[in-house]
Amino acid sequence: MKIAVTYENGTVFQHFGHTRTFKVYEVEDGKVVTSQIIESNGSGHGALAGFLAERNIDVLICGGIGGGAQTALTEQGIELCAGASGSADEAVEAYLRGELVNTGANCDHHHGEDHTCGDHGEGHSCHGHEGGCGGHEGGCAGCHAGPKLQGRNVGKTVRTHYRGTFNNGAQFDSSYDRGEPLEFVCGAGMMIPGYDAAVADMEIGQTVQVHLMPGEAYGEADPEAIFAIPLAEIPGAENVSVGERVYLQGPDGQAFPVRVTAKDETSITFDANHEMAGKELNFTIELMEVLD
Repeated sequence: MKIAVTYENGTVFQHFGHTRTFKVYEVEDGKVVTSQIIESNGSGHGALAGFLAERNIDVLICGGIGGGAQTALTEQGIELCAGASGSADEAVEAYLRGELVNTGANCDHHHGEDHTCGDHGEGHSCHGHEGGCGGHEGGCAGCHAGPKLQGRNVGKTVRTHYRGTFNNGAQFDSSYDRGEPLEFVCGAGMMIPGYDAAVADMEIGQTVQVHLMPGEAYGEADPEAIFAIPLAEIPGAENVSVGERVYLQGPDGQAFPVRVTAKDETSITFDANHEMAGKELNFTIELMEVLD
């Protein structure tokens, strides 16, 4: 068996789609026998999934990953263990002990205005929070996703209309207003956990109302995803305002979205948390169709 880990300086790199380096472990009889570091030949989830498949990778361990990347890996027959962090070697050992928990797709970047501020030197990463972490099950080696979602619609492509509101009643999104239902594969990690769970056993034509805590939605806000940078290090920073959503460029040249939370004469503060992180959300969900 071959296990690949998104890799940077001994740790699990947190952006699958931007991964430049993998550490590949060959495992026999539940133990690592060899390992090597390899450079990827492309960027983006499709190219990287193909790159891993060509090298006969059986399992991918990574940090952040989106629904599209998860689908690409599934199509290549590669098992996914997302949400790992810290030492790459320790993550593999945890997998072999059956202690690694898969969060599924967990990065959903809502890109606001297309405004590139420039580079910053510390390589702060985007902290998306779509997807969630299931319960910790023991048992055989491997990556556990917690209690498997059950219901008549799990694994099927469904179409739903929805209206999302905050606790004060303010609406933040509505497929009804757009006139187009939301289509996704139920239980595939494409949606936040609470939405998936609500749809799992619905009947066509049924409408439900759900209240989701942050852990069932976009997770709690991560204070480490808030950082300040000297204005002099950010070309174009003088043209942005507090509250604006912009792009920063990491040391690997890849852009990621952030929100400006503060600015003074010497520094500017950014928040890379998902804009819904830490919020309780309410959804009215109507199941329109089940396509397969």
